[in-house]
Amino acid sequence: MPFETPNTGPLTPSSESPSGFAPLQIPLFRDRWVASTISSIGTWMQDTAGTWLMTVLTHSPLLIALMQTAASLPVLFLGLLAGATADIFDRRKLLIFWQAWMLGSVGILALLTFLGYVSPWTLLSLTFLLNIGSAMNNPAWQAIIPELVPRDLIPDSVSLNSASNNLARAVGPALGGLMVAAFKRTDTGAASVFLLNAISFAAVIWVLVNWKRIPLFKSTLPSERIAASIRSGLRYVRYAPDLRASLVRTFTFAFFLSAVWALLAVVASHVLHQGALGYGILNGSLGLGALAGATALPRVRRGFSADRIIAAATLYNVVTLLVLAYVRSPALIIVTLVVSGFAWTSTLSTLNTSVQLAVPAWVQARALGTYLMTFQGGMALGSVLWGALADRTSTPLSLTVAACGLVVTLPFVSRFHILQGPIPDHTPFHSGRPAPQLLADAEPTDGPVRISIEYRIRPEHYAEFNRTIHQLRGVRLRDGAIRWGIYRDAIDPERFNETFLMESWLDYLRSRERITAADEAIRARVRALHQGNEPPAVSYQIYAKEITAPSAQPAEAL
Repeated sequence: MPFETPNTGPLTPSSESPSGFAPLQIPLFRDRWVASTISSIGTWMQDTAGTWLMTVLTHSPLLIALMQTAASLPVLFLGLLAGATADIFDRRKLLIFWQAWMLGSVGILALLTFLGYVSPWTLLSLTFLLNIGSAMNNPAWQAIIPELVPRDLIPDSVSLNSASNNLARAVGPALGGLMVAAFKRTDTGAASVFLLNAISFAAVIWVLVNWKRIPLFKSTLPSERIAASIRSGLRYVRYAPDLRASLVRTFTFAFFLSAVWALLAVVASHVLHQGALGYGILNGSLGLGALAGATALPRVRRGFSADRIIAAATLYNVVTLLVLAYVRSPALIIVTLVVSGFAWTSTLSTLNTSVQLAVPAWVQARALGTYLMTFQGGMALGSVLWGALADRTSTPLSLTVAACGLVVTLPFVSRFHILQGPIPDHTPFHSGRPAPQLLADAEPTDGPVRISIEYRIRPEHYAEFNRTIHQLRGVRLRDGAIRWGIYRDAIDPERFNETFLMESWLDYLRSRERITAADEAIRARVRALHQGNEPPAVSYQIYAKEITAPSAQPAEAL
């Protein structure tokens, strides 16, 4: 879905396909989409069956809400690690491993439930293990989208993935509730759902096994260590304002809206006095609306900015929380949840697209891991809070507090704009210039390394240079610099020195590989302001470690 790129103002679609289904014409994306839909249906069936089984095993609202926490907490702790591993290792092999992990985890849960050995804590523990696999799988799963479709189809691809998830959300909960209700014993019905979910992972594994992957970005340098990869991912997030804005909006939305997912089972069973099928219908109503939102979103984007879509969705979900708190009519609640699902997926699809378009390929999975970590962290923390508040007071009060939180925080988060302005061109830039050669006695891991660049700037260009060089600061720091500064000569006011530090020579070489077309455009504007026939002088310096004298040898005994 191509976008116009005006100098100012919100990002608006220009020539996207009206239906938004263009990515499905690509066979590899279509196979992935079908397999993912099958697996997602199994996952939502399991979510409904597992949560309902917990309401049978215990009447505690806190333990029931902890099912949502068990689903969300792994991403809170593992999201960035998952992104780092997906950026370092072969994503295809990584995905096959974690899909097999999830198949095994849910298979064990199915067996224990069939045998009658499941307890609230067993259910929570195995749900937690299952979602460890999901947490480690998801950044790599989303990061392969740019490998399957052209960049201008990424927004449509994200919307189709959202449609897949929400088709599963519409069908899965109802199927899960129906299957549980079809058996006399709740545990037998839940175990059957768990078994079907285990089988559904096989469809995804089959697609991955047959995928012949061609990576978009492949470094010629040694792979980063995991700890260093995590640090570089965090550094990128710190110095990427557009990405930070998306994360702030994501956390706030997920934190307050988690009350819907955490307490919907409580509303169904304890307030509306519905069974497993009734809970599945309520859950499926959200999914049905979300499916409609995902398919209609390409048309909605043409008429409204991302900020307006998110603001309208937020205000409507305030109404949803209040309806769940005080309305006792199942029909009215179902209608409200359908529209809430539309608002839910419109917001999350927009935020996911903003993250995918904000980062280059080399840090794609880490950015998505951070996004998923932020989203699921908000869900996990919110679920604990709203579940505990409902446990100590009442479910209506908990839902009301969540609604008030959305209203109070909306003016604050609205300052963080989404998809506003031109989309940066993250195509890797290849300068063609060879890297400087190290001294014979230096190692690539030696450091820190100081890079110093001398500019000569005329006084009339100083203001423009100052603005542009500080834009370059963000590029340097995102690409790996640990410190940056620009200095003006105290004697010669036309002489400027840009200095930045890298942890090692190898990190400097990596930063050269990470330069995008958008980064190079900023560097070119800085160089254009330099006066003289020669380009800015660059020097490279490696920290000179102290050389200690060898210890004196003890005299031999006479």
